[in-house]
Amino acid sequence: MRQQRWFRITALALGLFAINAVARLVIRFAFDGDDSAQGTATIVMFIVIALALAVLTFVRSQREKPSGWLPDVAFGALGGMLLTVLVGPFLSGHGPFADGAGDFFAQIWIYGACAIAGTLLGYWTAVMLGRDYRSRALKAFTEARKSRPRRVVGR
Repeated sequence: MRQQRWFRITALALGLFAINAVARLVIRFAFDGDDSAQGTATIVMFIVIALALAVLTFVRSQREKPSGWLPDVAFGALGGMLLTVLVGPFLSGHGPFADGAGDFFAQIWIYGACAIAGTLLGYWTAVMLGRDYRSRALKAFTEARKSRPRRVVGR
């Protein structure tokens, strides 16, 4: 079951939502009413989401082509975003539109930006280190070409 694509997408979405849920519960119980601490906790939450996606992308990009891991990461991040903006506010004791449509859509834009930034950070790090799927395939091809004896053409 863990090898099926929907399981990986669902696990990623729930993991990203869990990060959001922990941040919301910390804000609710530890910093209720302190706007400065709430803002800091929200920024930390988005940084942790971006880093989680960066690590996942770095690991997955070493084993698979981007066409294999990118849809999983994209749909998982989309699912996590939907859970975060639609279900997450109920953990704080509010509704999704309690602070207005502007805050609702701002959260979507910030979440999307952090998800894209984290994914790019992980992939670019793998490429920079030469550990992505394509770089490793090119290195293996080069090594295979070097190990073959030179073909002698008869005269």
